[in-house]
Amino acid sequence: MPLPDAALEKLGFLTIGLFDPDNPGPGHENTLGVIELGEQLGFDSAWVRHRHLQHGISSPVAFLGAASQRTRRIELGTAVTPLGWENPLRLAEDLATVDVLSGGRLNPGLSVGPPMHYDDVKAALYPDTNDIEDFSYRRVERLLGLLRGERASSFSGTQGIEVFSERVQPHSPGLAGRMWYGAGSLRSARWAGEHAMNLLTSSVVKAEESEDFAQIQRAQIQAFRGAHPAGAAARVSQGLVVIPTDSATEAQKAKYAAYVAARMPRTATPQGPARLLFAPDLLGSSAQIVEQLHAHAGFQQVSEVAFALPFSFEHEDYVQILTDIAGRLGPALGWTPGWTPGEPAAR
Repeated sequence: MPLPDAALEKLGFLTIGLFDPDNPGPGHENTLGVIELGEQLGFDSAWVRHRHLQHGISSPVAFLGAASQRTRRIELGTAVTPLGWENPLRLAEDLATVDVLSGGRLNPGLSVGPPMHYDDVKAALYPDTNDIEDFSYRRVERLLGLLRGERASSFSGTQGIEVFSERVQPHSPGLAGRMWYGAGSLRSARWAGEHAMNLLTSSVVKAEESEDFAQIQRAQIQAFRGAHPAGAAARVSQGLVVIPTDSATEAQKAKYAAYVAARMPRTATPQGPARLLFAPDLLGSSAQIVEQLHAHAGFQQVSEVAFALPFSFEHEDYVQILTDIAGRLGPALGWTPGWTPGEPAAR
């Protein structure tokens, strides 16, 4: 069984934060509770998906602002925020504010391209500029520049009793170095490396030079590091759906197996004109999942992961899965928590 070059250093998880559209409060509260549990279990990071016009977290920056006040150690990220929906200047202000409130724990993940179903939403999103909006990498470059302190206004100084700055306020100096790009192609992986970002690998990739998911992911990671100023030291986090069953009940095991089986057909061949290839979900005991990960060509390239929680499970299922990941799977991969699980953090 092939082994990765080094033990797993950082263990994270990703959640979508589903809620009832007629009563959204409990779903948001449950997701905050999942993040609090993650910190109690010793996870290094918690990530939320970004979902517009769906019954998932539509405003992760606001949501993570709340999470930052309920946690003290765990890093908080988005995986990913599609910049086609955002004004880079306003987003820079929001990200910097939450980063300051969290004590420098924010890890924003980004992607580019037109918003999904753009023809249906463009009149509401950009009523006057929808035909000229730039959805290219330039949108990321604008955001990165603003976070690094580049000039945002030609005016600075005092007007009356108000003081104005030429750069985004608040300025959080370390935030630009914690920006991640969610790449699904070789081109985007190289671009992220050239712009010294961190790389979030996806459980969905473009089948460009291969139809083997693990080999595609490995090639993207190598392309990213080959273009990055830090080379082999450039940060990469792998994202896969991982469902350990060590402490699951028989009913949970049956539900998990049905979930994975229903999703398995889409992993067999590339889907649609974009030739999207989905990663198989990893289901089984921690020992079985460790064996699969150690044989995974993408996992062999990383020392950080953000395992994705399944979309539609119940809160008690997430508790079981996270507890097994932190207590059994992570340690079996060589991970140790950065603090004692359950230990209260000083404010």
